[in-house]
Amino acid sequence: MATIDKPKARQSQLVTTYGVGSLFPAGDQSFMICGTDDWDERWCAEVEEPRLARSLRVRTFRAPSTGSNRGDVPAVRFPEYHYCPSCRRLDHFWRFDARKTQCPDCVTDLTPSRFVACCENGHIEDFPYFQWVHRGHEVVGDNHKLKLTTRGASSSLADIVVSCSCGVPAHDLDGSFSAGALQKIKSCAGRRPWLLGVENEPSCEKPLRVLQRGSSNVWFAAVRSSISIPPWSSPAAQYVTRNWHILEHLDDGAIAGVVDKQRAPGLTVEGVLAQVRQRRGLDPNHVPTEAELRAEEYRALIDGNDAGSRDTFQCVEVDVAVELRGLVAQVSKVTRLREVRALTGFSRVTPMPTDTTTPRVARLSAAPRDWLPATEVLGEGVFVRLDDALVSDWERSAFAVDRQKRLADSLDRRAAESGAVSPEAPSARFIAIHSLAHAVLKELSLDAGYPVGSLRERIYADGDQTGVLVYTASSDAAGSLGGLAALADEARFAHALQSAVSRAGWCSNDPVCSESGPSGADGLNLAACHACLLLPETSCEHRNIYLDRVALVGTPDHIGDGFATDLLVELDV
Repeated sequence: MATIDKPKARQSQLVTTYGVGSLFPAGDQSFMICGTDDWDERWCAEVEEPRLARSLRVRTFRAPSTGSNRGDVPAVRFPEYHYCPSCRRLDHFWRFDARKTQCPDCVTDLTPSRFVACCENGHIEDFPYFQWVHRGHEVVGDNHKLKLTTRGASSSLADIVVSCSCGVPAHDLDGSFSAGALQKIKSCAGRRPWLLGVENEPSCEKPLRVLQRGSSNVWFAAVRSSISIPPWSSPAAQYVTRNWHILEHLDDGAIAGVVDKQRAPGLTVEGVLAQVRQRRGLDPNHVPTEAELRAEEYRALIDGNDAGSRDTFQCVEVDVAVELRGLVAQVSKVTRLREVRALTGFSRVTPMPTDTTTPRVARLSAAPRDWLPATEVLGEGVFVRLDDALVSDWERSAFAVDRQKRLADSLDRRAAESGAVSPEAPSARFIAIHSLAHAVLKELSLDAGYPVGSLRERIYADGDQTGVLVYTASSDAAGSLGGLAALADEARFAHALQSAVSRAGWCSNDPVCSESGPSGADGLNLAACHACLLLPETSCEHRNIYLDRVALVGTPDHIGDGFATDLLVELDV
């Protein structure tokens, strides 16, 4: 039997890419990450971010284990259906030689099934091979041995054939991926194999959809994130968070005595007492919304903070170049920031359930836990605040209203096709700021020393907000090189922003790109393609939708109507 090393994943991947309920490929094998009920908390380091924890109604967060022998993140083999490449026998793996995952007759390593069946409520099960081949026929007797063969003419589903020893006609898999392919064959059984020992969830009304097990829509992470901001980012706040279970029961004198014994750099009695008083003054019944957390971050980025190297949030406003005034109101150099990303659940088939009135995400544990899986990233960035008056005037223009209405109509059409309530359409302000963020991020990556996939956007466009934060988002080998925050300097950022807008003025797919109607996923983009605005999925917090390059630069017939056309310059390339 061929052997493989123990499957490995980066800690951050176990929150964003291979989190609970996802399928993890390991060589020629396939596993599903188990729920947090089975994680050993002793090996999961605590990650503190009280603002986000209160919003998500948990006490704290924990990082996935870094992989000691006793602290591995648990996983189960899935799909259960495997086949032998030699004799083509198709069966549950435990009916072969489960210990070696071999076919006992051929002494050949088994191959997991390529196909799974999922529903929008997050349930997942094996492709119903037995029901598929027996559809339209009465099942007689117990002698049923399945085989999975290929005709060899092509790689299409029509050349993959399922047969049974009982003598029913063999069936290929042609048409199995269509939306209603399993409707009359198999209903969702509510299976949750990531929750060990938990019974199937009853009464699931969602239809099963057939997907390839390696497909991206088998698992969509529901991730919430927050940036540590003052006063929560100070050494005193970090100390209080770690020791709150003790400090909350002490009076001021006892707290002062405890802190005096610490003698930790940057830690003062006054700072700790101020934090304790602030914590005690919080309304325990108030659960901050994501919009409220973003509003606090936006205000902190505007106000800035230059409290020294021990604070995890350092943001200093710099001068704005003369040529940017009128469009840009503020540029800040964020030399240090900390972001915490928490996995709150996941969905399958679609990024979020189409039933937006009662959206569901699959649970990470069978029993309620007081923590969620999370990772933290220390990095740097550039914050840009646009001119409030300019943005307000532009979003009321006929041009902006027309561009926004096109995307709103696409959302309504998608909702009508799925039978769900249409979600709220993005504002023209959001579309323009989001599109500008993509253009700027691409441009900054050329000079910052980071690959595009290691940078991330954070959009502030609710209400009267007009901000964009581009920051390092990766905990991989790219690290924090210092090159991104340096680009906030007056002349360098002016050049970067002008180049970003000017590159957005032309796309190699023009005129098709600029003149196209709703395009992309569910028609939720306008003028945006991989040659101009689209980013790696790690970089965009909105899944590369709600983008429109024309909103920035206008059209040949309406070039003055673009949001940032005053910055268009002729590039020297």
